[in-house]
Amino acid sequence: MQNCIFCKIIAREIPGDIVFEDDSIIAFRDIQPLAPVHVLVVPKEHYRSLDELPSGDLLNAGNILLAIKNVAEQLGVSGGYKVVTNCGEPAGQVVPHLHFHILAGKKFVP
Repeated sequence: MQNCIFCKIIAREIPGDIVFEDDSIIAFRDIQPLAPVHVLVVPKEHYRSLDELPSGDLLNAGNILLAIKNVAEQLGVSGGYKVVTNCGEPAGQVVPHLHFHILAGKKFVP
């Protein structure tokens, strides 16, 4: 999507502090962290939210979950972290591209 900030990070049009990347997923640090560890895990294919992920696309959903697990391990927080996604603006979604927040640390946000 042309004006999506996450698509621009994926395309390397703007910088991102990337901590993980494979063929279908990218993960980078949030620029306004809500916890000491705050990383966004983003599918490279543009979906506005979880609601747009095709029901039969279990491969993409599974890849996202495995990426979250791998990123948490890489960051050393696999013993305790929170995963959050917001679906739509009324739920607090700011960037209209499906993404999952990995949050960990003492200033953990409920």
